Amino acid sequence: MTVREYLSFVAKIKGVARAERKARVEEMMRKTHILDVAHRHCGKLSKGYRQRVGLAQALMHNPDVLILDEPTAGLDPKQIIETRQLIRGLAGDHTIILSTHILPEVSQTCQRVVIINRGKVVAVDTPDNLTSRLRGSETMYLQVDAAGADAASVLQRISGVTRVAAADSKQHVVGYEVDSETGRDVRRELAAAVVSRGWGLLEMRPMRMSLEEIFLHVTTEEEPHAAAAEEVVP
Repeated sequence: MTVREYLSFVAKIKGVARAERKARVEEMMRKTHILDVAHRHCGKLSKGYRQRVGLAQALMHNPDVLILDEPTAGLDPKQIIETRQLIRGLAGDHTIILSTHILPEVSQTCQRVVIINRGKVVAVDTPDNLTSRLRGSETMYLQVDAAGADAASVLQRISGVTRVAAADSKQHVVGYEVDSETGRDVRRELAAAVVSRGWGLLEMRPMRMSLEEIFLHVTTEEEPHAAAAEEVVP
């Protein structure tokens, strides 16, 4: 059975009206980028194309919610990128629930994160909000060429800055992690302090906790409580 024949069969099973089936099948193939294999036998498709055909059949009846379980498992790097792009493209018309243990995939695909540990929801928020809540402060990375001067003491005196620590160095170029009060944007003050002294500001960017760090943080917090609960069970 070819891809087009298979999807036509799926459309029939899912109750798509006969008059609409052909157009719906074409639309789903276009949406999932499988028109180029429409006449190919389903059994001869690569895993990446099989994943896309699976998405096309799931979308056939235009569901409000689509649940995807490890959609990129086993795919090569090119197929992973294409599948992520496809999922992001579907988000405007459908609510996508993505179940996965591949956390970089979540950060590149999802707008909201739910972390479950031992069957219990331990965090729900956007990745950026989770980072802010867990850090308790804003952190910037600055790479400065101060020609040997003590840039750290200058940065530490800026209003709103709570911590300055050297992260790396190479000759006169030093990278600093600069923490500031939550909700306080000190980027302009940091840049002005460096540039006004004639130093080179080579890089400035916000630092974010990775989803791996966030996951470990919230699940590790839960483990002592769970272990204590298990100990009192007769």
